[in-house]
Amino acid sequence: MTRQLVLVHGRGQQRKDARAIKREWLDALGEGLAKSGLTLPIAEEDVRFPFYGDTLDDLVSGSDDVADVIVRGQPSDDDERRFIRAVLEEVRTVAGISEDELVEVAGEEVLERGPLNWSWVQAILQVIDRHVPYGSATSIALATRDVYHYLTNSAASRAIDEGVAGALSPDKEAVVVAHSLGSVVAYQVLRTFGAERGWTVPLFMTVGSPLGVEQIRRYVRRTGPARVPTCVTRWENVMDERDVVALYPLTTDHFPLDPADPAVVNRTDLSNRTPNRHGIGGYLDDAGVARAIHDALVR
Repeated sequence: MTRQLVLVHGRGQQRKDARAIKREWLDALGEGLAKSGLTLPIAEEDVRFPFYGDTLDDLVSGSDDVADVIVRGQPSDDDERRFIRAVLEEVRTVAGISEDELVEVAGEEVLERGPLNWSWVQAILQVIDRHVPYGSATSIALATRDVYHYLTNSAASRAIDEGVAGALSPDKEAVVVAHSLGSVVAYQVLRTFGAERGWTVPLFMTVGSPLGVEQIRRYVRRTGPARVPTCVTRWENVMDERDVVALYPLTTDHFPLDPADPAVVNRTDLSNRTPNRHGIGGYLDDAGVARAIHDALVR
């Protein structure tokens, strides 16, 4: 059976040329393959790139200055505020941001009021920008917001899921590589539709995935227990430990599965060359990542 490669992008791709983004992914993958003397073993027409950037933006943004809304103001939805606060508290803990650093930025009163006030959120974002290597307050806040809307906006999730599902077919085995928010989307799609639509996925690779973040994991579990999708033979998760969007590997501590076997295979020794250690180019141009994709396409 012919195999195809399905690439599932992350957030921030709205109003861009899908063909150009696909080209960037393939160029980065080509660099990674070349490090092992390899080339892409399938024709480019067998590489699918379902593009949902405009769909997500149209359904959830409602504003051209969404970064300012999140970083400097308050989202209008109480549940969204709680979600963002919870994720940022995890980032604070993992990044080792101390109470003294928050006091320096926001003062004792804000600290005493705790994470239920927006000044606390803004203080954490300021400290991330100032003191966390490779951290970006804006990218973390926006990634968190988009994951929230994908998981809670049924119109958005239905449209995005069907768009991504359209890239897979029972007639071709598919190696699926998903980045950032795209890893959440791809996981939901494979878990929901994979078995009933007869898909075969010899490799599901997630890179820079936030699925291990507790608040995100809780929302994902609302639609079913966390597990390797039944259509997936092997799930590999790759992250740079400095990637503050991914935050955790998908281990039993941070992404417990039911059933526990098969487990997610994690790799955390990768050094992502991009400025925030989260960019897709810095994952795909890694020799190990590229070889794993290559081998899954030819076996």
